[in-house]
Amino acid sequence: MADTVSYRPKAGEIPTQPGVYRFRDANRRVLYVGKAKNLRARLSNYFQPLRSLHERTRRMVTTAASVEWTVVASEFEALQLEYTWIKEFNPPFNVQFRDDKSYPYLAVTLGDRIPRVMVTRNRGVKDARYFGPYTKVWAIRDTVDLMLKAFPMRSCSDGVYRRAELTGRPCLLGDIGKCAAPCVGRISPEDHRGLAEDFVSFMAGNDTKAIRQLTERMKAAASIQDYEAAARHRDAIQALEAAMGKSAVVLPDNVDADVFGIAHDELAAAVQQFIVRGGRIRGVRSWVVDKELDVELGDLVETVVQNAYEGADAPPREILVPELPDDAVELEQWLTARRQEIGDPAASRGRLSGRVELRVAQRGDKAALAQTVEMNAKNALVLYKTRRSSDFVARSKALNDIQDALGMADAPLRMECYDVSHLSGTNIVASMVVFEDGLPRKDQYRRFSIPESTDDTESIYQVITRRLAYLKNPEAEFADADEQQAEPPVDAADSANDGDDPSIDIDAELAEAAEKRRKKFAYPPNLLIVDGGQPQVAAARRALEESGVQGIQLVGIAKRLEEIWLPDSDFPVILPRNSDALFLIQRIRDEAHRFAITYQRAKRKRDIGSVLGEIPGLGPSRVKELLKHFGSVAQLRKATPDEIAHVRGVGPTLAAAIHERLASR
Repeated sequence: MADTVSYRPKAGEIPTQPGVYRFRDANRRVLYVGKAKNLRARLSNYFQPLRSLHERTRRMVTTAASVEWTVVASEFEALQLEYTWIKEFNPPFNVQFRDDKSYPYLAVTLGDRIPRVMVTRNRGVKDARYFGPYTKVWAIRDTVDLMLKAFPMRSCSDGVYRRAELTGRPCLLGDIGKCAAPCVGRISPEDHRGLAEDFVSFMAGNDTKAIRQLTERMKAAASIQDYEAAARHRDAIQALEAAMGKSAVVLPDNVDADVFGIAHDELAAAVQQFIVRGGRIRGVRSWVVDKELDVELGDLVETVVQNAYEGADAPPREILVPELPDDAVELEQWLTARRQEIGDPAASRGRLSGRVELRVAQRGDKAALAQTVEMNAKNALVLYKTRRSSDFVARSKALNDIQDALGMADAPLRMECYDVSHLSGTNIVASMVVFEDGLPRKDQYRRFSIPESTDDTESIYQVITRRLAYLKNPEAEFADADEQQAEPPVDAADSANDGDDPSIDIDAELAEAAEKRRKKFAYPPNLLIVDGGQPQVAAARRALEESGVQGIQLVGIAKRLEEIWLPDSDFPVILPRNSDALFLIQRIRDEAHRFAITYQRAKRKRDIGSVLGEIPGLGPSRVKELLKHFGSVAQLRKATPDEIAHVRGVGPTLAAAIHERLASR
């Protein structure tokens, strides 16, 4: 492999000013667009020895045939130009965005002579004010129905409105008081526009102000004994309070913010955006990002925020993100310019004045909301990957692609994946998960306890050796009690029977249950996967060769680069980043990791519980209180006797005994 590519420019040719660069292929197609504070420093990273580059970066650099750059005056101009070129050229190696659905919005057509409120998925209505996006159409319609009682503005189509004008008769909404009927002159266009602007103001977060004004009007009408008007204002207040009750209050009522959560791995990212106006969640949006290059979280945040506000949405004054990008100041300038450029009817009320600020929430209600958004993003990423793996067509294609990529004679209808977990070399455990036809078989999962091992490769060797023993000798009994299924294989009632009933053959039933377990465990995999790179694969291969078992394909998956390693191969197999094959292998690896971690934590908890339980005077409730107080076993081990003595129910004498017992381990 050559040290670098042939089109590498000389270092002195690349300027040191800020700018934007483009990689092109032989057909002049733009492959990647990036920006830099210092073009020479940034581009030199791409022209390091190829073997030292990230695999996906190496693929982009070797696919390209040239690189060019444009110098700009500032980092802010670089940010703007990069954004413009990404939208213009749609480079395949830049982050790709895909909305996972078409979202419904609530729109008010303030550009019309007689504004109309409607529910739409079209964001192209000129001079319309949008609210949302929302997840359910029916939820928006319910809200609008309540709002029209307080702000009876037009909600009918243009055809219905023209017909009412021609006939001089309002529609049903006008008759029941949910429209002020400007079509027949019951209200002037100017007064109707005032209703529309009040509607927009309420939806933009001025909800408490609207209720306060209506309350004052109700009291004023009642004071002059205009009880009919007072009743109308009362009904409007009740309608607005009902509409407000449909949105969750999460922050103070003077807070307008967008909160972003991002969950990502090497291939994809799921983004969640919570839209908070007036302290209430007014909308939720989610989408999926396909990652080609190895993008850090800060860079991903920058791209996500730009994508979120590329349309007609005006950024709020506060945007909460999981991590600030390096050029956060320039991004804030861009967002502020977008806020002022888009404008809004609410600007006269100061809703769009001021500078946009990017922040990472550290504590309080905002931090709690940010954690909720991040949790939703993690769930969305899991759901996205699960749906891809669960689809029958996608699973079939994934299995066929794996077969072709690994050169297997048949598709891997049964795959087993192994992972090792430990805590600083203690409580070493391993997991085995099974996928058949691309779907998990949790009843056939196994977990292993490893009494002693020098490192992860030795642990892999031990586990594979023990697993293959059941293929070499299917009649063997389970020799290790720590090799367990996900569910107990024998009914507790059978194990509790003392054999007094002569009609029940306990030995026969236990033998039958054990035979079922042996059959499941002895079924050979087509593909055996270990979590790790070349060292782990070499250890698993040694176990395979010593067992004498034939016909099993062995691979390893290196987590950081998602590379597939074959035995005795100097170069990994690189599956396409967005392929169903890689998603399936990644999912089984993640499942093995989850299963191993769960078992390791449970074993560690039992271990520390049994150690502390040996101390006289320390029962299960006090053990639980200790772990709750310190948060983890590691923190408990670091604690001094005085700190331990502060725990409820633990005195100085008992604290000294706990400290001494943990220090001796």
